[in-house]
Amino acid sequence: MSPTASTRTPLSPTPRTTLTRSKERGRTDRAELDAVLDAGLVCHIGVLLGGAPVVLPTVYGRDGDTVYLHGSTGAGNMRAALQGDISVAVTHVDGLVYARSAMHFSMNYRSAVVRGRAVEVTDPDARMRALQVIVEHAAPGSWDRVRPPSKKEMAATIVLALDLTEASVKVREGGPRDDQEDIDTGGVWAGVLPLQQVWGDPIPSADLESGVGTPVEVLNRVSSVSASA
Repeated sequence: MSPTASTRTPLSPTPRTTLTRSKERGRTDRAELDAVLDAGLVCHIGVLLGGAPVVLPTVYGRDGDTVYLHGSTGAGNMRAALQGDISVAVTHVDGLVYARSAMHFSMNYRSAVVRGRAVEVTDPDARMRALQVIVEHAAPGSWDRVRPPSKKEMAATIVLALDLTEASVKVREGGPRDDQEDIDTGGVWAGVLPLQQVWGDPIPSADLESGVGTPVEVLNRVSSVSASA
């Protein structure tokens, strides 16, 4: 069971997670970190691979104060992630901010960066649970409906856990921050072009046998978007 908000470790104001620019965009509420991570589908992992930095996208899942990552046991980046500290980032773009000067163009966004030392999950039950968290994060309601990983598949999979203690959250909202002289000059449109991401209609697999309907959890995702539109 996930710990409650009152018992969870708060974000630590370490030198690595302290904002140095646009500090007003920083968020300290632990719930905002959870919200950014829970709303994302892909994170970017930064590791040192062969002595050089590399940033790779992957799916993930959060359970309480832990983010779980997984990959092939043969993937060099996963092994490299165990050799030192890593960085995991999740970003949502909510809109493009048009300003009256080129230097003030911006984006509205929500972002989270987690820093720390990942550990390999080796306990069989914990590994299976971590994979369930990842699958349920990306496709809620699917784990109990499909075949679980086989022993062979589990043997070919490495699972990493990253604690969320050291993290930062940054959010930009609202319109452009134009200089007053540019506002006074006038004649240039300024504002926000919102960006939304929505699910489309499900497309059945080409080899799907007849009589197999679309799962309710998939239909619910589409209908929830339609209801909120």
